[in-house]
Amino acid sequence: MHPRSHGLSAVTERAGLLFGADYNPEQWPEESWPEDIRLMQQAGINLVTLGVFSWARLQPTEGTWDFGWLDRILALLDEGNIKVCLATPTASPPPWLGHRYPSTLPTDAAGTTLWYGSRNQFSPSSAVYRSAARQVTAALAERYGQHPAVVMWHVGNELGQISYDDETAAAFRTWLLRRYGSLEHLNSAWGTTFWSQGYSTWEEILPPRTAPYLHNPTQVLDFKRFTSESLLGLFTAERDIIRQYSPAVPVTTNLMGFFRGADYFSFAGETDLVGNNWYTDPGQPQTWELGALTHDLCRGLAGGTPWLLMESAASAVNWRPHNSAKEPGALRVDSFSALARGSDGICFFQFRQSAFGAERFHSAVVPLAGEDTRLFREVAELGSQLQDLRLLAGTPAPSRIAVLFDWNSWWAAEAPDCPTDRLGVLDQLQAYYRPLLRRGLAAEVVHPSTPLDRFDLVLVPSLFLLTEDHAGALTSWVHRGGTAVVGPFTGVADSNGHLRQGRFPSVLAPMLGVSGEEWRPLAEGIGLDFAAPPDGVSADAPAGIQATVWSEDLRLDGPGASAAATFASGALAGKPAVVRNSHGSGTAWYAGCDLPGPALGHIVGEALAAARISSPVAGTLPDDVELATRGGHHFLLNHGAEPRTVTLTGQSVDVLTGDACGPRLALEPYGALVLKDSPDPLENGN
Repeated sequence: MHPRSHGLSAVTERAGLLFGADYNPEQWPEESWPEDIRLMQQAGINLVTLGVFSWARLQPTEGTWDFGWLDRILALLDEGNIKVCLATPTASPPPWLGHRYPSTLPTDAAGTTLWYGSRNQFSPSSAVYRSAARQVTAALAERYGQHPAVVMWHVGNELGQISYDDETAAAFRTWLLRRYGSLEHLNSAWGTTFWSQGYSTWEEILPPRTAPYLHNPTQVLDFKRFTSESLLGLFTAERDIIRQYSPAVPVTTNLMGFFRGADYFSFAGETDLVGNNWYTDPGQPQTWELGALTHDLCRGLAGGTPWLLMESAASAVNWRPHNSAKEPGALRVDSFSALARGSDGICFFQFRQSAFGAERFHSAVVPLAGEDTRLFREVAELGSQLQDLRLLAGTPAPSRIAVLFDWNSWWAAEAPDCPTDRLGVLDQLQAYYRPLLRRGLAAEVVHPSTPLDRFDLVLVPSLFLLTEDHAGALTSWVHRGGTAVVGPFTGVADSNGHLRQGRFPSVLAPMLGVSGEEWRPLAEGIGLDFAAPPDGVSADAPAGIQATVWSEDLRLDGPGASAAATFASGALAGKPAVVRNSHGSGTAWYAGCDLPGPALGHIVGEALAAARISSPVAGTLPDDVELATRGGHHFLLNHGAEPRTVTLTGQSVDVLTGDACGPRLALEPYGALVLKDSPDPLENGN
């Protein structure tokens, strides 16, 4: 069994799907705690995350401890049959630590100290901070490692801190020495002959602090790698202490989806289960699309096994400039999207809305107005429905489609010295993923090192940095019969961020049957002429399509290559814009330009046909409707404010009501249907 699957299943085998919230009893009078537990039971909550920001309460001064309050609330929760994910409070040190030990405080790139009075006020490289964090972790683990209520451990919170202080600089140099072994190798890897940057001693090397102009791009890339590994080191240090006292209880931390500050593929390999925070933005109508992609990333991080949504919002958050509330029904639709894409639970931040502090306007399971509120009733209804769906716990949400993604490439591709800032990596991922959503298809977002044999189609929207080994593995997989679609500006750089010499993308040239000589960001749009689709593909070639941001000067190389689209005008008129190539038993497409939605839908549709992946919908779903399948359950979710209809080929059963359905189904605004063994949808209308 996959180790992370075992970590989560150790909890869900007893509890079923998890339903919970962050709980901060230290913010409330102790007399109110029994009432909190009553409301948890009423809402169907079976898990709370406890103690995330309680360091100052647990250790009021350096030499004193107070565990009595935590003993009492754990006893009450255990008596109420509510399990606990116990957190180490190391994300927010108490003021005494920063006051007595200023070296623990982080500095920004300009050298400004970031003071206590908020949260995250620590430098990951600080030896004093690390010692204090180990001490509080050990105290918690020793005291509660065998507590019957504790079924999961939560290290820190949203690990993402960064610092440029002198202690960090020394740790960075140590990391570089391990990586390169000598200054000679470092100077070569960093290309320090450029701009007279050659280093003669290790002491000269600094983090990329504020400088007059552009930094050395490899120095910046290595500092991001170092920072990610430092954050991971914080996690593993606390995890290992916990395992000494609590070896049978899974340990995790809450990731943040497509967060730039840490490489989560490395984190996923060290956690017992993959946990993630996702906050839909109700003010952005298509925010659910990024949510679906994020959930598919989590499933990829978990190796295709279930994961856990550790934080979401019941309604509005407090940290955006303008914080829209969720419409009635949206809470359930957002939650079902995560459930359908592999989450074994739905958890909220937080249980009771704070009356004070910086998050006092953040929504909660129990609003300030109490239980007689629409929001609490919606949470309780969701809790009841999760009980009806509890057998989904542990079931997979398999996909035959992979999306390749790499944090190292993301960091390198968006350096300020690149040809454009308009070809964003995450934008490209969403663009290539959207045609799958419109067809009701899921994917797994995986690292380029992932074995691909369980997939039939691989999308590579943006891998600027691509190693020869990873390129060779993808090429061999296509040669054996796989189908791939590769986006622009891919395979350009090696692991140091150095540009490969010769015609690009050299490491993928045999697979793609194309080579290029110049990247040409566009000042104005260029029309594209699409060739007729290959035999067996019924979709018409798109017309009236333009590339607006990016173009590449390409030529066909190889007998199996043909132009799926050409540039219609300008210096590239008649030259290939999109190339289709037969490679061994497989087929690959390369887009040498940015493609708008209809064009990407067409190319991905051709690739799906080549991979023999059939869509569960004929045509496409409405823009605000999601279809996802898990464990024989088909989730039809309307993320919009307008009613939609879906027509099925036959009868089905609504799992939540037991009613026979179909073939034509109506989705109310923010409506959700869960169907068991439903026929594939055939037709969708507005």
